[in-house]
Amino acid sequence: MGKNKLERFAENKTFENLFQHTDYKLREGEVFPLKGRWCSDYFKNGNPITLELGCGKGEYTLGLAERFPDRNFIGIDRKGARLWRGCKNATINEQKNAAFIRTKIEDLHYFFGEGEVSEIWVTFPDPQPKKPRKRLVSPHFIDIYRPIMKKGCVIHLKTDSRLLYEFLIETIKEENWTLISCTEDIYNTNCDNLLKEIQTFYEKKWLEENSIISHISFKIN
Repeated sequence: MGKNKLERFAENKTFENLFQHTDYKLREGEVFPLKGRWCSDYFKNGNPITLELGCGKGEYTLGLAERFPDRNFIGIDRKGARLWRGCKNATINEQKNAAFIRTKIEDLHYFFGEGEVSEIWVTFPDPQPKKPRKRLVSPHFIDIYRPIMKKGCVIHLKTDSRLLYEFLIETIKEENWTLISCTEDIYNTNCDNLLKEIQTFYEKKWLEENSIISHISFKIN
């Protein structure tokens, strides 16, 4: 393990905006102290909560937090070295409406109460070509999110994968979910500028390679 990674892991322990699964015995029955209490006990407001799943370095989480100060944003990722950058930037820029959790997405129920989340962003996830069930917008994962979602919760997918884009369009039809919008190529379409203004590390890389970036938003019933 590189020296920089060890230093980042050490600094992660000092961030007030980072919560790591390793600090709690959740599988042994310990209750995460902010579960169901994020707004009252951490953000100190009644604003809606948006999650970014697989947030990496937190570019989208922090970009949204900057643009929507009347909402709360929480980035989720299992890699501490990635989260370090997002936590660091949020701390430097004093973004009080942004936080991060280091955990597996399958374990979200340990960290959030019933109906606590108003919006979910899934940004550039692994398309899992051979394992549809493991796609973060598959019915299997939607069932994981379902208990923590507030009624009317909007889910967004932003992806460079044509396979994943088409999979979700078809799944929305099959599951009778509600399609809100779909844009096959956001950079060559007159769509919401928000979809273009915030770019992740990987998004910039794929744009340099002339990849097509797509977006879908939907609700489950």
